[in-house]
Amino acid sequence: MTMAHTTDVLVVGSGLAGCAAARSAAEAGADVTLATKAERPEQSSSYWAQGGIAVSRGDPAAFKDDVIEASDGLADPEAVDVLVGEADTAVREVLIDELGVSFDGGADPEYAREAAHSEPRILHVDAATGRHVLVPFLERLSGHDRVEILEDTAALELLCAEGRVGGAVLARGGDPEPYRAAATVLATGGIGACYERTTNPATATGDGIAMAALSGAELADMEYVQFHPTAFAGDGAGTGTFLLSEAVRGEGALLRNGDGERFMPSYHEDAELAPRDVVARAVGRERARTGRVTLDVSPLSFAESFPELHAACVERGVDPETGDAGIPVAPAEHFLCGGIDVDTRGRSSLDRLFAVGECARTGVHGANRLASTSLLEALVWGRRAGNAAAACQGVPDVDAPGFRDSDPALADSFADEKLRRLRRVMDERVGIERMAAGLDRAVSALRRLKGELDAYARTRTSRSLYELRSACVTALLVARAAAANEESRGCHYRTEEPPVGAGTDADVDHDVDAGADADAD
Repeated sequence: MTMAHTTDVLVVGSGLAGCAAARSAAEAGADVTLATKAERPEQSSSYWAQGGIAVSRGDPAAFKDDVIEASDGLADPEAVDVLVGEADTAVREVLIDELGVSFDGGADPEYAREAAHSEPRILHVDAATGRHVLVPFLERLSGHDRVEILEDTAALELLCAEGRVGGAVLARGGDPEPYRAAATVLATGGIGACYERTTNPATATGDGIAMAALSGAELADMEYVQFHPTAFAGDGAGTGTFLLSEAVRGEGALLRNGDGERFMPSYHEDAELAPRDVVARAVGRERARTGRVTLDVSPLSFAESFPELHAACVERGVDPETGDAGIPVAPAEHFLCGGIDVDTRGRSSLDRLFAVGECARTGVHGANRLASTSLLEALVWGRRAGNAAAACQGVPDVDAPGFRDSDPALADSFADEKLRRLRRVMDERVGIERMAAGLDRAVSALRRLKGELDAYARTRTSRSLYELRSACVTALLVARAAAANEESRGCHYRTEEPPVGAGTDADVDHDVDAGADADAD
């Protein structure tokens, strides 16, 4: 391993949370290294955020009530106060005044309403808000004299000893290199790679959560995995599928099952605008019962109101404005409400380790995230954590781990096969609905898989292997938390019946065990 690099603040991840943390730390006078697996902005989850960013519109109390109600009462009131209290100022100062983001409506904003919001309060740019926020943010950071951006760079392990973090080991195409830092901020995003159908990019392998957990950091609420109810379910709807924003239902779109029936009024009084977990379970059940679910956009001018979503559908052979077929949709893993447990400054239980964005558990989301609060949380906590990280002085003297490459490289198909096994377990056992026996089997299967990966990692060092191990560690943490929590709340839903659309126990167990036998070294 080569000589270590040194920086004041190391930020891992380049979504909105990482960018906000890097900006605040640099503005506070720190030298910042921003490491990201992405080579292009679209490889970040923030880029794909459609609905927008919620603000308080001068009424933080009403906003707070909606956040807590959507969380099924499990959100931390102190954290929610921070979110809603700083919402308007953070959006105005950073996104509008500094970055020049032009939200729809300009000086007279067009506020949208989405599921579980009591009033319209969401700023948006068409249905592509994330792109219009993230791209100018990255451009601004790339020209900042205190910020160094390392693209196509993966973090493998934290540099940690006796509860104190002093940076991380980064892989930039060659040998792993230690990057020492006075403070380390994890902003690595979500866990979408653990599921077959997800709105996350393929880079969302849970790296930050896994690294923090393996270093002894406290985690919380890992069982609360939110599924978006309306991801496109036509051709090409696997990993990285695009979602049909809740704003579409907010404008009047309706959900219909395979028999053409509108079904949401029979599931919840708020129908299509019920909380996400309710709508996701309903869509899953109706797909299992009738074969398909479609989003009927005939009540609105879809092409005019959502031109980019309309174009994406047409590109995939679905024209939602011809005939009465509608847009085929299905639930997809979307957001982890839990993660690395942090306070209102983004500080974790480990000294000098911060976490922001989706990999962090701030306490804002509880058991279910309110629509269009993820970008806001990323911005607010990113700013706070960046300022706190910049105040850390001196780089801890922490030894870097040794890495071995004594065995031959693994076959190209190795990671794909292991991920296929992992996703089958998570989809069937740790999905929208969960059974106690299935969760126990999931924990056992994932422990076996982690054991295999740990054995490989002892004698081989590669980015793909460490990403795979991160996904496995994170999946195991989700399954364990789900098995331990016997109470259904929000997006953690326990059932005594087989989950909707699930295969039989024999099918899943045979698939996992057969996969273990078939994997080639």
